[in-house]
Amino acid sequence: MEDFRSEEITEPIKPQKTRPGWLTFLMETLQTVVLAVVLYFLIDSVVARVRVENISMEPTLMPGEFILVNKLSSKLNDIHRGDIIVFHHDPTEDYIKRIVGLPGDLIEVRGNKVYVNGTAISEPYIAAEPAYSGSWQVPDASLFVLGDNRNNSSDSHSWGYVSWDSIVGKALVIYWPLDQFKTLSQPIVVSAKNGT
Repeated sequence: MEDFRSEEITEPIKPQKTRPGWLTFLMETLQTVVLAVVLYFLIDSVVARVRVENISMEPTLMPGEFILVNKLSSKLNDIHRGDIIVFHHDPTEDYIKRIVGLPGDLIEVRGNKVYVNGTAISEPYIAAEPAYSGSWQVPDASLFVLGDNRNNSSDSHSWGYVSWDSIVGKALVIYWPLDQFKTLSQPIVVSAKNGT
């Protein structure tokens, strides 16, 4: 019987080509910048940052506060009575107001109270009860909005309805200043004639 021995053949190890340190640093920096830009545009397509400019939403929102706005809410039909929305009032100005009426709702202001489809709504968030009166039937694809500072707000009671197409999005949180951080959710629950 023959005795076979295997010999281990070793090939010389080829040195791997390495990039110079400056090139590695440059490539990693470029990747980080590209990723940051992509993330910025993805986030910006879903969330807007808005600065409150006037007193119409006091005491809920104060001038100088910054809020995050969900831009997808109107596209996903995630808009309800009580939500605070940002919308294009005209080509140069965006407004921030609270939704009181949905399409088909009958809004009445009488005796310093707001009624939705005949039901008085509880509004612990307003600065003062409204000192005006009126009645509005909200048309299709429109909203009736009021400022929380009812008597110092330019809103639907004075200029009419907000078109659904003009909605920028729903306000989510106050994020600045940090000591004022809070979520913005105050549903208005009524039994509506239109079933919403």
